[in-house]
Amino acid sequence: MVAQNYVVDLNKPLVFQVGHLGEDYQEWIHQPIASKEGPRFFENDFLEFLTRTVWWAIPVIWLPVVCWFIHNSLQLGLSCPRVALFVAIGILVWTLLEYSLHRFLFHIETKTYWGNTVHYLLHGCHHKHPMDGLRLVFPPAATAILLFPFWNLVKLMSTPVVAPALFGGGLLGYVMYDCTHYYLHHGQPKTEVPRNLKKYHLNHHFRIQNKGFGITSSLWDRVFGTLPPTKEGAKSM
Repeated sequence: MVAQNYVVDLNKPLVFQVGHLGEDYQEWIHQPIASKEGPRFFENDFLEFLTRTVWWAIPVIWLPVVCWFIHNSLQLGLSCPRVALFVAIGILVWTLLEYSLHRFLFHIETKTYWGNTVHYLLHGCHHKHPMDGLRLVFPPAATAILLFPFWNLVKLMSTPVVAPALFGGGLLGYVMYDCTHYYLHHGQPKTEVPRNLKKYHLNHHFRIQNKGFGITSSLWDRVFGTLPPTKEGAKSM
């Protein structure tokens, strides 16, 4: 199903085209098109609808769920300071998960038809069209499906009292991640910290795609040695 010298037609739905690129797929997705107008993915209108999500849907849908889980731990007798502690731990665990997924899953190299197709849906589309505002956050339907195994894993690894606060913290970390990710692409930060974070992330898209996997911070890039070199360091390499 992989075709030699295949040329993607950007005026047609892309998902079932990109697999034909074979080994050329990796080079193709890392030649970004910096247009705010996203491509069509599917011919089918319902499938196309499922791929598009406005950024504000994430806090509107998931923050009440976060509050519900945290409230459960309080109702089960966990003190406020301990709830705050486990929520913070949940957020920290999310940042590691965010980094790990981005580095090891979203940037896996594929060359088969179905490997390229699945990867494009997961993350390749974002690198090809990084300014597509309706495909910057994770679709809520997919998130809801993934929450069940993660919730069961948290219950397995902690106590019934702690689990809701820990899971609520992780989910809050995810909400912060998705909102931050959208802001880094479309926001206009005025202060130094968010401005530097925006530069850091856009550097990952437009200069060095195999470094700088952190979105909400560069913490785990520092820990695991995946900080991108500075422009001066890159010139001397």
